[in-house]
Amino acid sequence: MASPKDIVLNGTMSTLPSCTYSEDFKRYLLPAVYSMVFILGLPLNFTVILRIWRSRKALTRNTVYMLNLAMADFLYVCSLPLLIYNYASHDYWPFGEPACKLVRFQFYSNLHCSIMFLTCISFHRYLGICHPLATWHKSGGRRFAWMVCGAVWAVVFALCAPTFRFAATGTQRNRTVCYDLSEPSLSEKYFPYGMALTCLGFLVPFLAIVACYCRMACVLCQGRGMGGAGAIPAAQEKKDKAARMIIIVVAVFAISFLPFHLTKTAYLLVRTLQGAPCEVRNMYSIIYKSTRPFASMNSVLDPILFYFTQTKFRNSTRSLVLRITTLRDKGSAV
Repeated sequence: MASPKDIVLNGTMSTLPSCTYSEDFKRYLLPAVYSMVFILGLPLNFTVILRIWRSRKALTRNTVYMLNLAMADFLYVCSLPLLIYNYASHDYWPFGEPACKLVRFQFYSNLHCSIMFLTCISFHRYLGICHPLATWHKSGGRRFAWMVCGAVWAVVFALCAPTFRFAATGTQRNRTVCYDLSEPSLSEKYFPYGMALTCLGFLVPFLAIVACYCRMACVLCQGRGMGGAGAIPAAQEKKDKAARMIIIVVAVFAISFLPFHLTKTAYLLVRTLQGAPCEVRNMYSIIYKSTRPFASMNSVLDPILFYFTQTKFRNSTRSLVLRITTLRDKGSAV
């Protein structure tokens, strides 16, 4: 949504051309997607947290990263009811500016926490596959993993803290709204921060993951060609787990992270261009805001990563399903 705004640039006053965005699609798309993420993400992430906590005495570094990833997702999912109400009510925000700032911070902190923890998980798996005999990466154990997680939370908080400055409420079409990125008058000031957040919070981890996965793929392909039927079951299970992780993490990036950051970058560029036609700004706004809810899909996809990379959890889930099926069949036979 945009309207005529006076912007102070280098001490001078300039006026953006009048432009009203057509955003009726948000009333239908965003509540539907956010409702699905809330309904699925809340129990899935709570189950992951509970499962890991119950086996906390046998935590590995990988499960420590998974636990922190699930905690970040769970905190974000808890904020979704406010957004569901907001978009279902034509962008009306009755919850006040502090809640607006917190919800926007929750979104970006979850997004970049997910990226960072997936990077940690990927790098940990890379070391196990590509450098299995090295001892330097095995030292420290869980304590080292918790230190890494603490550093990730601190870095993400520092990266996303400016959200509390830029996110704000305002008045559009005689109703209170909660701006997504920043007020229109702060578009130019937000641009360098938005680009820095994308580069540091997405591009750098993404390139690191790509480099790890390319190397892992080479090792896994070589291992399959040389191992054959005589491969050690434990070693083969480790490689299969790594292959599943690669597929799921790539899916998370393909669905959630990559489209969102590409469209966000394009939208930021167009939004700061002086004299950009209203039709162009409206088009890029629609494209960006259509991918934004899918960035929250990682809160549903991350628990799937835990399921497919944790053999004990997968086996216990299968046993539970089989027991339920058996009891149901017995009840039907009576």
